[in-house]
Amino acid sequence: MWIKKNKLLFILLVLFLMSGLVFYYFINPLSTNFIIKCPFKSITGWDCPGCGSQRAVHELLHGNFKQAFFYNPLFIIALPYAFVGILFEWFSLKYRYPKTRKILFGKTAIYIVAFTIISFFILRNL
Repeated sequence: MWIKKNKLLFILLVLFLMSGLVFYYFINPLSTNFIIKCPFKSITGWDCPGCGSQRAVHELLHGNFKQAFFYNPLFIIALPYAFVGILFEWFSLKYRYPKTRKILFGKTAIYIVAFTIISFFILRNL
């Protein structure tokens, strides 16, 4: 029963992700008011570390890597890291490769990621 629930959850997540990608393929965040704008930027006028991610996804889906990187370089650089993290969780690689998991997602790695996000936030608002 647990395996069936896990498969169903996986299928639902994939469908949700695919529908989001289809949405962002056809809807340009720059040309619509339908997409939620960043509340942090609306209040402060500063770009948060995630600002530009919706536009970057739209551009990536259209093959415009340079423009996607321009909108949010941290998001583009973080995608492979996030993908590896998802692989480690969904396919139980954390048990097969515990040393690699510790290097990529251990305490030190979390500090490095936090420092990178904070630095990116500061530098993009100078």
